[in-house]
Amino acid sequence: MNAPPNKTCSLTESQLAELAAKIKLWGQNLGFQQVGITDTDLSQAENYFLDWLRQGRQGEMEWMARHGRLRSRPAELVPGTVRVISVRMDYFPNASPAEDVLSNRQLAYVSRYALGRDYHKLMRRRLQSLAERIATVSGPFGYRAFVDSAPVLEKPLADKAGLGWIGKHSNLLHREAGSWFFLGELYTDLPLPIDEPLTDHCGDCEACITACPTAAIVEPYVVDARRCISYLTIELQGSIPVELRPLLGNRIYGCDDCQLVCPWNRFAKMTQEDDYLPRHGLDSSELVNLFGWDKNTFLSKLEGSAIRRIGHEAWLRNIAVAMGNAASSPEIITALKTRLHHPSAMVREHVGWALQQHGINLEEDIDHV
Repeated sequence: MNAPPNKTCSLTESQLAELAAKIKLWGQNLGFQQVGITDTDLSQAENYFLDWLRQGRQGEMEWMARHGRLRSRPAELVPGTVRVISVRMDYFPNASPAEDVLSNRQLAYVSRYALGRDYHKLMRRRLQSLAERIATVSGPFGYRAFVDSAPVLEKPLADKAGLGWIGKHSNLLHREAGSWFFLGELYTDLPLPIDEPLTDHCGDCEACITACPTAAIVEPYVVDARRCISYLTIELQGSIPVELRPLLGNRIYGCDDCQLVCPWNRFAKMTQEDDYLPRHGLDSSELVNLFGWDKNTFLSKLEGSAIRRIGHEAWLRNIAVAMGNAASSPEIITALKTRLHHPSAMVREHVGWALQQHGINLEEDIDHV
């Protein structure tokens, strides 16, 4: 924890209730659209999570199993934790309409959350500021801030804290905000009053299940990461399975289809954070232009972006697949041929596949590259 944990809290129940109300107000003043508080009991979510792991649905994300039950037991991850303050920050940007980009196979589709700057640092700074404000009332207290930075079951925690319910696509949903938001947590030793969870409002709707391009939502509330485009274009280190490549379309980093069709996202608000607005035209860039970025350009253009962490080779791999799915054109074929001798075997393999989709016989044409 960032401060020595309180062995005993000196605040009365009424003072803790007053502090909880202030925390929610301070959170909103810091740019969080919602703040909720829950206890640390994730026994139900733990059973679901362990079963999901047993079925191997995490794919190559071995880190999800590495920490065992620490992910579902906050008090074991951070000793002394008795409450979790969960926060929501909206990120849906004012950008080129997603549907327009997805329907134009010459363009690259980037998940809406990654069009701007990386959210981790911004949210973590805000959580730290929130903790400092809490300390002005409580005195020194134990806490730890997380934003996708530790083994944390953030969605079940947010669910219990009343920030929404987990939808059939496994994302958190709120009736007035949809699902276009980030989550963060403050683990704390302050015994604050907890909030009531919301009820599930998905009903009979299965729009997300129907819309998933790769049928990754194998049943309501269960996503098989091994088929999910976000996993295939971000987390997967090696080759994208050949049978799934045509289904990626022009999605080069992540996928939003299940969110785009969700009726509750009609109520989502545009973000007020400049950091989440599109940079470098990533909301409507041509595949050929992005494929032309060398490693230094990739690193420079995407400094401060979540995309940067996949590395240049995976970037080229993803775009090559999208170019293989695009309508044939001299520009597409010429661009692909420039990468046929790339040092990475993975890049070469995906480029070769893409050229084959355009009727290019590599054995006959390689000498002319």
